[in-house]
Amino acid sequence: MNYRHAFHAGNFADVVKHVALVAVLLHLRKKEKPFRVIDTHAGAGLYDLAGEAAQRTGEAAGGIARLGDLAGDGLPPALAAFLDIVRKTDAAHYPGSPLIVARLLRENDRLVAIERLEEEEAKLASVLAPFRNAKAVCADGYARLASLLPPPERRGLVLIDPPFEAEDEFQRVATALAAARRRFATGIYLLWYPIKSQAASEALSGEALAGGSEDVLRITIAVGRAATVDGKDRLTAAGLLIVNPPYGMAEEMHAAADILAPRLGPAKIQVTALNA
Repeated sequence: MNYRHAFHAGNFADVVKHVALVAVLLHLRKKEKPFRVIDTHAGAGLYDLAGEAAQRTGEAAGGIARLGDLAGDGLPPALAAFLDIVRKTDAAHYPGSPLIVARLLRENDRLVAIERLEEEEAKLASVLAPFRNAKAVCADGYARLASLLPPPERRGLVLIDPPFEAEDEFQRVATALAAARRRFATGIYLLWYPIKSQAASEALSGEALAGGSEDVLRITIAVGRAATVDGKDRLTAAGLLIVNPPYGMAEEMHAAADILAPRLGPAKIQVTALNA
């Protein structure tokens, strides 16, 4: 199955991933010192929910489309900020990770958004053009990452969210994470992955812990839907690993999960602190 962003924009996994992403960014904004975000597989940055790719899967109907009634001061800050960004995007489109990041950058913060496919990178560059401190780069994210670390700011987030097209993608993610942490041990890392094999998921968690961090947060989400539709595979479970998660993130994601789970499925969302 291809997990390229356009096919799954705004689905249940995107919602949870982006709430977690916003939670990290809000934490980084608490200090005046600037930070840098590196997105290794950025995609196009903005997705047409009425377009061919999104309509082929129809997954946004089980994700962001179910959150229209959420509002109010009682929402966890990351969930509220995420919904605000989505609502400031026109209703026919869903913002990808680089656009969400760009909208939360302060004047001296930076985003480097890497996309391998030239056509997608051209779209990304157009989406990011209004943000002077966000840059689109056409390159292999795995190959480029090490050269960008440590960032000049010595603070920041690395988002690794590949399409999982290659059979060895889990190992490539683990290798990239290990190499990045050797250069930037204090950075925050957010990894997204599909859960098709429990063994592969557990192995990736083990690799994250083996890197030496005593603080890894794992968030998994599973929805009770058919694994295939018209003979085609369908994403039913996904996970996030957050290495060096901000203080209090587990509690905030627990609060967000309590609100999101009944709307995204119903879904089962687990937030687990892993210890080395």
